[in-house]
Amino acid sequence: MMNGIIGKKLGMTQVYGEGGKAEPVTVLAVGPCTVTMLRTVEKDGYAAAQLGFGKAKNLAKAEKGHTKDLGEFRHLREFRLEDTAGIEVGAKIDAGLFNDGELIDVTGTSKGKGFAGGVKRHGFHGGPKTHGQSDRHRAPGSVGSTTTPGRVYPGTRMAGHMGHEQVTVRCLKVVKADKEKNLLLVRGAVPGAKNGLILIKKSKKSK
Repeated sequence: MMNGIIGKKLGMTQVYGEGGKAEPVTVLAVGPCTVTMLRTVEKDGYAAAQLGFGKAKNLAKAEKGHTKDLGEFRHLREFRLEDTAGIEVGAKIDAGLFNDGELIDVTGTSKGKGFAGGVKRHGFHGGPKTHGQSDRHRAPGSVGSTTTPGRVYPGTRMAGHMGHEQVTVRCLKVVKADKEKNLLLVRGAVPGAKNGLILIKKSKKSK
């Protein structure tokens, strides 16, 4: 049985639950996805299903040959499974995979912030504003050491590229699964920008 699906983030809104309480939700467009390939333990060493999502504009001949008559997909992603029993190549996976109240894990790419300094990237306090240090408010301070070790340790927190990383938010609640429109209303925030690609999996904690 499939445990995940590919989709995209549409944005946030709010819905009214029981008792008229407003709940913030993220709207996810999930599927329909097509099973393009199956991997088995006997042949590949692990069990998984590859899904195709979205329509591609231009594909190489090798990519077209991979999906053959199934369609031309913009995104292909694999989902690990315990076994592939009951799943066939060409099968359609949609929002019917999920139910209201179910817990899911959502993986996406966080928004890129560009090159950021230590204060913004790591929460550094910066330097003193007095005693003649008028230009050190957001400076990182010393990063080196003395003769021992005589170098900067790898992984030292510094200014650098911030954001645009794979982020997984676990145990988000499905407030409503609209199986006709293939939409999921998920309580809480989902990583990434609008129209960003996301992977949705059934949370292990929901079992």
